[in-house]
Amino acid sequence: MKSKAVRSLATTIALLVLVLSSSPVQSIQSGSQTSAKPLLLGRNEGELRTRRIHADASVPASSQFMLKVSPKNNGSQHLVAGTEELAPGAAIPKHRHLAQDEIVLIHSGKARVWLGDQERDLHAGGLVFIPENTWVSLKNVGTDPISLTFIFSAPGFEDTMRCNSVPAGEKPTQITPEQQKECAHLGHAESAGRAEQPGK
Repeated sequence: MKSKAVRSLATTIALLVLVLSSSPVQSIQSGSQTSAKPLLLGRNEGELRTRRIHADASVPASSQFMLKVSPKNNGSQHLVAGTEELAPGAAIPKHRHLAQDEIVLIHSGKARVWLGDQERDLHAGGLVFIPENTWVSLKNVGTDPISLTFIFSAPGFEDTMRCNSVPAGEKPTQITPEQQKECAHLGHAESAGRAEQPGK
């Protein structure tokens, strides 16, 4: 009976330490109050953007994506999330994130994914976890569009995405490989050279 009470007390103390270590009071005391707005967004709500055209025609880019959660969209300082559709043959060029982990959830279509030293085809319901500093690329190898959701563990890469695109409704401008590298730098990322793109 006595050991059960001691275990219960130890469990209570451990839970209390866990709660206090992640307590909003601690965040407020450290001066990092959240200014993020709660969001309820439908499928077509968010910041819709159109990708710029690759001047060297190295990779057929996806046409549009939508940023839904980011510091600019709702003040989130901890996550970035959005959605994207890739037409058949479209690709996300080989790159890596230097300061964020990423999760990609595949809702439809067939994606060939290169992740580190792995290569695999994923379908609806597939998930890709991309740790920071891990090379990744993805290509639609099916006949239907790929619908996906992306989530970043910290802000930053959305700056690269905005640099590589224009607001929906504007005519997409060309983007050179040098500009792509500059855009990658904005979002703490690195792009691979043309020879290292998927399917090459």
